Amino acid sequence: MLDDVSRETHLLLEDYVASLLKWTQKINLIAKASERDIWQRHVADSVQLYKLGGRGKTWVDLGSGGGLPGLVIAIMAKEHDPDRVVTMVESDQRKCVFLREMISRHKLNAQVVNARIEAVPPLGADVLSARALTALPALLGFTQLHRSKTGIALFPKGVRHMEEIADARKTWQFDHVVHPSRTDSEGVIVEVGKLFHV
Repeated sequence: MLDDVSRETHLLLEDYVASLLKWTQKINLIAKASERDIWQRHVADSVQLYKLGGRGKTWVDLGSGGGLPGLVIAIMAKEHDPDRVVTMVESDQRKCVFLREMISRHKLNAQVVNARIEAVPPLGADVLSARALTALPALLGFTQLHRSKTGIALFPKGVRHMEEIADARKTWQFDHVVHPSRTDSEGVIVEVGKLFHV
């Protein structure tokens, strides 16, 4: 997944990973068990979302935590889509401090909104993402609130994704595509297009 990433972008990602590991010792940004596999499990997993995101100018990442995928998206965009604005929504103030430090250090075209997702005015995202945040029915509610009508939403999911899709269909009508994950043999990315509340 990272073979075609330039040297400059890879250096930014290396600095981000080092900072993420350092800060995780003080605040819980990623699970301890995933630290050894951080490049595959977290960074490459986020890069594949970037590659599915197309050329939309506004990307909103919900529940950004330690910046996965939000900061990785912003780092990738610095080289490939410098006009793309990445907005990360995070309710934990300490995590927001980390996100803002990374944005400032690497001069990323990104911003942080320190608030609960449902309390933020509609953001009109061309691309919306959320990783390990909540189940699909709730994610679709956030999608309706914060994505533009012509945008897409990208949600990494695991082995139970078909159950989540079936559950979501009880209250939502939506177009979707299931992309196999390139970093997890049991994972997928659910791409959501048109969306209507039933």
